[in-house]
Amino acid sequence: MAALCISFLFLLLFCLVFSLPTGRNSICGYKSCPATNPSMLNVHLVPHTHDDVGWLKTVDQYYYGDRNYIQHAGVQYILDSVIDQLQKDPARRFIYVETAFFYRWWRQQSQDTRRIVTQLVNEGRLEFINGGWCMSDEATTHYSAVIDQMTLGLRFLNDTFGECGRPRVAWHIDPFGHAREHASIFAQMGYDGFFFGRLDYQDKARRMKTKEMEMLWRASESLTPPLADLFTGVLPNGYNPPEGFCWDQSCNDAPIRDDPDLEDYNVDEIVQRFLNVSYNQAAFYKTNHIIMTMGSDFQYENANLWYKNMDKLIKYVNALQAKGSKVNVLYSTPSCYLQELNLANLTWPLKTDDFFPYADDAHDFWTGYFTSRPALKLYERLSNSRLQTCNQLEVLGGPKSTSGPFGEGDSDTMKRAMGVAQHHDAVSGTEKQHVAYDYARRLATGWAHCEVLVRNSLAVLSGSESPRVFCENLNISVCPLTESSQKFSMNVYNPLGRTVSWPVRLPVNGSLYNVTDSNGKAVDSQVVLRSKSTQQVRRNRGYAKGELVFQVEAPPLGYTTYIISMLKDEPPASSTKPTVTRSIQNKFLKVNFDDTTGLLSSLTNLETNQTIRLTQNFYWYNASAGNNKESHQTSGAYIFRPNSSDPFVINKTAEIQTVTVSSTVQEVTQWFSPWVSQVVRLYEGHRELELEWTVGPVPIADGLGKEVITRLDTDIESSDYFYTDSNGREVLERRKDYRPTWDLKQTEPIAGNYYPINSRAYIKDDKHQLTVVTDRSQGASSIYNGSLEIMLHRRLLYDDFRGVGEPLSEPGEFFDGLVARGRLLLALTPPKMAADVHRPLAQGMVLQPLLSFQDGTPLANTKLEFSGLQAALPPAVHLLTLSQWDKDSVLIRLEHQYQAKESETHSQPVTVNLQKLFSTLEVLGASEMSLGANQWKEDMNRLQWNTAKASLPLSLSAKDPSPWEVTLNPMEIRTFLLRVRQL
Repeated sequence: MAALCISFLFLLLFCLVFSLPTGRNSICGYKSCPATNPSMLNVHLVPHTHDDVGWLKTVDQYYYGDRNYIQHAGVQYILDSVIDQLQKDPARRFIYVETAFFYRWWRQQSQDTRRIVTQLVNEGRLEFINGGWCMSDEATTHYSAVIDQMTLGLRFLNDTFGECGRPRVAWHIDPFGHAREHASIFAQMGYDGFFFGRLDYQDKARRMKTKEMEMLWRASESLTPPLADLFTGVLPNGYNPPEGFCWDQSCNDAPIRDDPDLEDYNVDEIVQRFLNVSYNQAAFYKTNHIIMTMGSDFQYENANLWYKNMDKLIKYVNALQAKGSKVNVLYSTPSCYLQELNLANLTWPLKTDDFFPYADDAHDFWTGYFTSRPALKLYERLSNSRLQTCNQLEVLGGPKSTSGPFGEGDSDTMKRAMGVAQHHDAVSGTEKQHVAYDYARRLATGWAHCEVLVRNSLAVLSGSESPRVFCENLNISVCPLTESSQKFSMNVYNPLGRTVSWPVRLPVNGSLYNVTDSNGKAVDSQVVLRSKSTQQVRRNRGYAKGELVFQVEAPPLGYTTYIISMLKDEPPASSTKPTVTRSIQNKFLKVNFDDTTGLLSSLTNLETNQTIRLTQNFYWYNASAGNNKESHQTSGAYIFRPNSSDPFVINKTAEIQTVTVSSTVQEVTQWFSPWVSQVVRLYEGHRELELEWTVGPVPIADGLGKEVITRLDTDIESSDYFYTDSNGREVLERRKDYRPTWDLKQTEPIAGNYYPINSRAYIKDDKHQLTVVTDRSQGASSIYNGSLEIMLHRRLLYDDFRGVGEPLSEPGEFFDGLVARGRLLLALTPPKMAADVHRPLAQGMVLQPLLSFQDGTPLANTKLEFSGLQAALPPAVHLLTLSQWDKDSVLIRLEHQYQAKESETHSQPVTVNLQKLFSTLEVLGASEMSLGANQWKEDMNRLQWNTAKASLPLSLSAKDPSPWEVTLNPMEIRTFLLRVRQL
C-alpha cells in the first residue's frame, strides 16, 4: 500500500511538470480536423517538406542554405515562410517532421514568434508528424538507437508544446524499404498509423490491383495483439505531388491563372486534370478519402507560391459541387486522413512480414546500402555503445558527473549526434563523402563531451582523480600509454546488466607482463606478436611489436580494475609457422583447416558433439558499369547490381602466416591477398569462433568496381531458407527467390535475394544451426543451399543515378582506398539452443565494455570494483535504457530480449523488482510511460482497427504481481520514469 501511495504522489508531481499547458482554446489533434463530406470523394491535400538531416550537404549547410551550388535548400527559410503563410488563413495546414531542424530554428526565434507558433500548434494548423530527431533509416539502424533518437525528438516537442506537440502518425516517406521492428516500435510508442512512400514496384502493382495499399501491419510474432499492430498506408506518389501540381519555386508546373481577361487562363484545364487524377487515384484505395502529398525535398522556401495556388485549386474544384461534382478538396494532415479511414470502420488486410528488399524496377534493387560505408556503420554502432555508457555513468556518478574534477561534461551532445546519425542518408552510407565526414565528426565531438562526463563519474565512483585516457585505436593495435608504460591500470566498465567476460588485446612492447585483477589475483595473460593483418591497417601508426592478451570479467552495470606490470622489457618472440596446421580448439569448439588450401574445413561443438563441414573464403562481385544489355543501371551507394551471378574468388588458398597457441587464445592468421587478410580466433572459455577480417584498400586499377563478400559454405540442409534479424531484435524467415506477400518475378538472382542484418543471420536444418553475429549492419543472403554470404565492403566507380551524384569510392586515410576491419562471431548449436547463445552474444557485441587507462599504480584508497546493480539481471532481461531525465528522476527501459518459443529456458515471463535494482539509488516512485517516453502508459489510447485474419497470441501475457514488481513477457519493452535519491 505504501508503494502505491508513493507511486501515486509521484505521478501527481510529474503530471504537473511533464506536459506544458496547451491553452484554454486548444483544439489540436483529431479535434482540429476539418469537416469532410461523406457523400463525396474527399481529397486531403497535405502540405509538407521533406528535409534530409544531411545528404548532399551537411546538416548545417542544409539549415542555413549554404553551398546552394550543390543543392538549393535552406531549412530556416522554409520554416520562416511557412509560419508566415499559415497566419493568413486559418484553413491552411502544414506538417513538419525533422525535429533536429525545428529544434535549431526554435532556439533562434523571438518570444513573439514562439507565441504565434504555439498558437498554430494548439489549433492543429501546424502539426508535428513522426517527431523523431530525424526520419531514421530502417535497414541499417539498431533498435536501441532508433528508440533513443525518437525519444530525443518527442521529448523536445512535449517540453515545448505539451500534448498538442505529440505526433499521432509515423511518417517514413523516403527510407528505402521498411522494417517490421520499426513498425513495432511505432506501435509501442502510441502511434495510430504509419505512412510511407517507397514500396517494391511488383508489390505496389499487386496492391493497387487489389486495393491493398492500406493495411494493418502485425509487427511482432511475440507481443499480444494489438500491442504491435500498426495501421499502415502506402502513399500514391511517393512523397511528391501528382504530376502537374507542383507549385514550389523549384518546380516548372504552370500556376493557376484565373483571370479570364489575361493571357493563358487555365482554371478549367487544371481543375479537370485534377479531377481526373483524383478519380484515378481513388480507384486504388478502399474509402472515399484519398491523400495527396503537396511538397517534396526542401520545398516551401517561398510558401506563398504553394498556398496561393492550393487556395485557388480548392476554391475552383469545390465550386463545381454546385454543378454536381462529387469531389471535395480540403487542407488536411496525415492524422486527419487517418481518422477518416478509422471512422470508415472497414476490415483491412493483414501484413506480417516486412518490406525488404526494395526495388524500383526490374534490375534496380536497393540492397547495396545495407553495406555502404562499412567504417561509418561500425563507428555509429560503437558510438551507440559509448552513449549508453555515458548515460549510465551520468546517473551512477550523480551531479558531479557533469561538473567535476575534469570539467564540464554532458551526454546531450552525443545524443544529438547519434540522433542525426540514424537519418536515412547517414548510417545508411548514401550521403556524399564530405557529409559522411561530417557525421563522423559529430560523433567524435559527442564522445569528447561524454569523455569528460565519464572521467568525472569514474573519479566519483573510484575515489581517484588521476588522469585517465581512452585509447580510440585499439582495433588497429595503437595505444601510446600501453605501448610505453612499465606499469598501468585498466578500468573496464560493463554497460550490460549481467557479468561479462571479454577478451582484451593491448598493444605492448615487452615480452612478459604480470596482470592482476581487483582482488590482487593473477590473471593468465600472453604476449602475441602483432599480426600482419594489423600492419595492413596501421600504416606507420604506433610502434607496438606485440599484443598483450587476457580475459577480463566485469560486474553488471559497473567496472573492475586490472593492474598490468611489465616484467621483461624486450621485444616479443616471433610466432613460428608450423609445417602443417590442422586445427585449433578450446574447451567448447574445435576448428579444422584444410592442409592444402589453408582454408577452414570444419567446425565442431565439443559440448553438443556436433560437427559440420565449413569452408570460408572471400569473393567480389563485379559491380555493373551500366553496359549490361538489359539495363543501364549501375551499382552505387544505394543499388547493388553485379554484372554476373558468379563472384570472383580472391584466392583459392589462404597462406597461413602465423599460428598462436597459448592458454588465453589460439589464432591463425590467413593471408589471401595484399588487400584481404583474416585472423581466426578461439578465446579460452568462449563458445564462439571469431573471424577478424581486414579488407582494403580495394584495388580499382583494373577499372572494375568491387563488392566484397565472405561466404560460409556448409553441409547444413537449409533448403533455400535463411534468417535475418530486424533492427537487431526479432528474427524473420527468408527464402530465396520468394516473397510472402506476392508471387515474385525474380530479375536479379543475387541482389534480389539480399537482406539487411543488424546483428545476426543464420541457417539451419533439423540438427544444426550456424549463427553469425556481426559488429555492424551489413547485407546478407543465402544463394546456395547450406551457404551464408555477408557483404563486407564496396568500392565503386560509378554513381547509381539516385541523387547522390558521386561514386561510392571512399578515399581512406591515405587516399588510396578505405581499409575496413570487422569481426564475425560464429556459433554452432542445435536449433532449439541457438537463441540462448546468440541473444547474449549479439547484445554483448552491441554494448561493449569501455576501457580506460591510468599510468602507474592506483592509490591505496581507490575503489577498484563497483556495480550499480544490487544483483545481476535475469538472463532474459536487458537494461535497454538508464538515463538522467531531470534532477531527481531517471528514465529506464527494461527489455525481455527473447522471442516467444525460441528458447526453452528463457522464452518465459520474468519479473524484476524496481526497488531492488540499483545499489546506489533509492527508488521513491515509479510511473510507466509509452516506449517513446512522451505519454503516461495509462493515457495511451490508440485507434482500433478491424482485420479479417484475427490470430491468437502465442501466450497469454503475465501480469505484474505488485506495484513495484514488473513482469516482462517475451519481446516486451517497458519504460518507467523513476524518482530516485542517491544513497
